[in-house]
Amino acid sequence: MDCLTLKKSNCKNCYKCIRHCPVKAIRFSGNQAYINSADCILCGQCFVVCPQDAKQIVDETEKVRVLLQSGAPVIASVAPSFAANYGGVGIGAMREGLKKLGFFDAEETAIGATIVKREYERLVDEGSHDNIITSCCHSVNLLIQKYYPAALPYLAHVLSPMQAHCQDIKRRYPAAKTVFIGPCVAKKDEAQRNDEFVDAVLTFDELSDWLKASNVELAQDMDEDENSRARLFPTTGGILKTMELNNPNYTYMAIDGTENCIAALKDIIGGKVHNCFIEMSACAGSCIGGPVMEKFHRSPVRDFASISRFAGKKDFEVDQPDILMLQKNFGKLDVTTKKPSDEEINAILRRMGKTKPADELNCGSCGYATCRDKAIAVYNGKAEIEMCLPYLKDKAESFSDTITRNSPNALIVLNEKLEVQQINGAALKLVNLRNPSDILGDQVVRILDTSDFAEVLNRGRDIHNKRVYLAEYGRYVEETVVFDRDYHVLLCIMRDVTQEENDRETKERISHQTIEVADRVVDKQMRIVQEIASLLGETAAETKIALTKLKESIADE
Repeated sequence: MDCLTLKKSNCKNCYKCIRHCPVKAIRFSGNQAYINSADCILCGQCFVVCPQDAKQIVDETEKVRVLLQSGAPVIASVAPSFAANYGGVGIGAMREGLKKLGFFDAEETAIGATIVKREYERLVDEGSHDNIITSCCHSVNLLIQKYYPAALPYLAHVLSPMQAHCQDIKRRYPAAKTVFIGPCVAKKDEAQRNDEFVDAVLTFDELSDWLKASNVELAQDMDEDENSRARLFPTTGGILKTMELNNPNYTYMAIDGTENCIAALKDIIGGKVHNCFIEMSACAGSCIGGPVMEKFHRSPVRDFASISRFAGKKDFEVDQPDILMLQKNFGKLDVTTKKPSDEEINAILRRMGKTKPADELNCGSCGYATCRDKAIAVYNGKAEIEMCLPYLKDKAESFSDTITRNSPNALIVLNEKLEVQQINGAALKLVNLRNPSDILGDQVVRILDTSDFAEVLNRGRDIHNKRVYLAEYGRYVEETVVFDRDYHVLLCIMRDVTQEENDRETKERISHQTIEVADRVVDKQMRIVQEIASLLGETAAETKIALTKLKESIADE
């Protein structure tokens, strides 16, 4: 089961997770992020930094509910960082709250921490190890197993406090089921890899949601226990503060933060560090800076003070198990990343438009430190060519410039002060300018009337396909003026329609001439008709008179 998952619909292709992933265990495909579980060290940084909450920690609440219904006693092992996450709540109040949820009992993981630190003290007193790296942090263990296996001989082969405590619980309660509760994502993976110790893992926010849904409030009641020094474990240097550092041949140090751990491991492998006992934690501030706490609760000074006040001066009273019971073997774990050849890297760089070293800007916008690292990620299917911001910018500008340069229409871009920001060749030709520098940065009023631009800015209504006569240039244009409110620029597109206008005027002139000729022909024809009608009228009158007289003559006879 993958402990971290992705909500695809929430991923906005911002690359923030890959920029913060210390081992680049995230791949991108189809503009979506995917977590490579084989490469991941479960530090939880992608969960912390994701602005869209696209990363999800797998919730095991239902799994715990099933355990509670099984009839077996379920005992919680509560990480000592709970005192920082739940301010003012002691282990007694936590125990009462968990019992209301159905738990049989709850104990502090700090009990297991006491067992572990005593084993560390034995290793230090033994003095047979060159360097000793603590194995409490599962993310550090995975970092070494996957990426720095040469440092495995220095990793203390000791159970983590979670495992040691749950092992102790099952020794005392053979039928019990154990549930670890803490601020760490990696503990879910550690429990799965060693399921004989821990049956389920809840994060603090999973517990908080469960308490809220069950209307259970944790009482504000802190415990006073002098025998609780191991409660310091979740702070930077907390392990060292609980130990009796009796061997002067060792240098004791605490390192937190994955980047710092990586730097230390490189020095150890390189033979630059000797006779050191090193407390390593992947989270800055150690466990109180865990990803769940950091996501919802991050307050390093207040959290450290809470833990410091809660911790006692002496150790918990525990039965130390046999050395063999505490041993844990760490082996090398394979990752999916493969090393391409220089030729393959260079081929990918050329696809990104990087043909020479000067083109490799190493800007880090893609999430990788160098362009070559990005090319290796592309080779391994973890990244896409388009993740390179300079490449996309150059590609977009090249495409835009090609369209602008070859457009037959005049294009002018203005800012809100009506200053020319961009002008193409067709526009230069239209306004009789030779070079863009002749007008760039100057007021557009130098070359064009500004009334339409001012109208678009003031009224907020764009102008489309308005026919305008540019008297100073003797040109007719079809003008479109659009205001981009996001980028606060005016785009003016002018299509030269002078020839169309001349053709229209010519057609109108011919049409007028034709009408005039037709009118003259009609007038002439009408005159002829009238003359013919007049002649016909006179002839008809004379004929009528003659016939009347003839009629009268015949009648007289």
